[in-house]
Amino acid sequence: MPARRIGALAAAAVVAAGPAALALASAGAAHATDDRRGGSASAVVLRTGLNVSLLNKTVNHPLNAALNEVSAPASAQKTALTATLDGVDGGRPFHVLRADVATARATVKGGTAEGYSNLARAKVHVPGLPTLPLIEVDQVTSKALCVSGKRPVAESKLLGGVTVLGKRVAVKAAGTTQVSVPGVGEVRLDLSSTRTTSRTAAAVALRLKVSVDPLKLGVAAVEGTVTLAGANCAAPGPGAKPLPRPQADGPAPQGKPAEPVAAKAPDDNLAATGGSSATPYVAGGAAVLILAGGGALAMARRR
Repeated sequence: MPARRIGALAAAAVVAAGPAALALASAGAAHATDDRRGGSASAVVLRTGLNVSLLNKTVNHPLNAALNEVSAPASAQKTALTATLDGVDGGRPFHVLRADVATARATVKGGTAEGYSNLARAKVHVPGLPTLPLIEVDQVTSKALCVSGKRPVAESKLLGGVTVLGKRVAVKAAGTTQVSVPGVGEVRLDLSSTRTTSRTAAAVALRLKVSVDPLKLGVAAVEGTVTLAGANCAAPGPGAKPLPRPQADGPAPQGKPAEPVAAKAPDDNLAATGGSSATPYVAGGAAVLILAGGGALAMARRR
């Protein structure tokens, strides 16, 4: 009789410990962190990605410069950009851009991210053309607005006239314009380029693809791109939400049928996959209890 009682108690302990161990493992797996994606915004008034070739392309100098390039939260209002290249203009600084107004602003607040840039009465110069501006614009603006839960908006506006390599250009609402000046070079002008996705927006007022070689002398051939008035944003959004803690199994309340609980898709967190830091210890404890119960039953039967 004592042996049977010991075996019965051991078996009951194992049966009771099984659900407790499973409940502890589930509790460790159920608490996932709430990771929220923060929004972002940026803006730039002018950006150059040019290669300047000197002496028949025997010497190459990159001209990668940016004016008023900001990321949220920031703003800038500098109106001139200078650069220095060896072998160009005697090594003295030359003005890449001069403008009356050159503003860039980027903000992220609450559920809204916005990038904004504005350029007015501006002239852009490149090496090899000290007196002839690459482009002159009256005013260009770009805006990218991203609000959580709403469709992002990107827009660019070109106000007034545009002059490329001294030639007045009939601007369009959008599209590409090719400008060729004999003895100077060619410029492809992309107007009002915008792009949006479900969460991001980007806008560029003017993008120029430049190929300039004055009189084909090879003294300062310039190739590359110039961007005017750019803005970008990404909307803030919620990430993984906490999973509900498991409820104890039991009969449903009287008068209300039991409702099945829909399984939620696991997040990227390790906790949501069903494991946690306590899982190895819980599994080890359960194994010890099972072995102890089995030994007790074997001893009881032998007696």
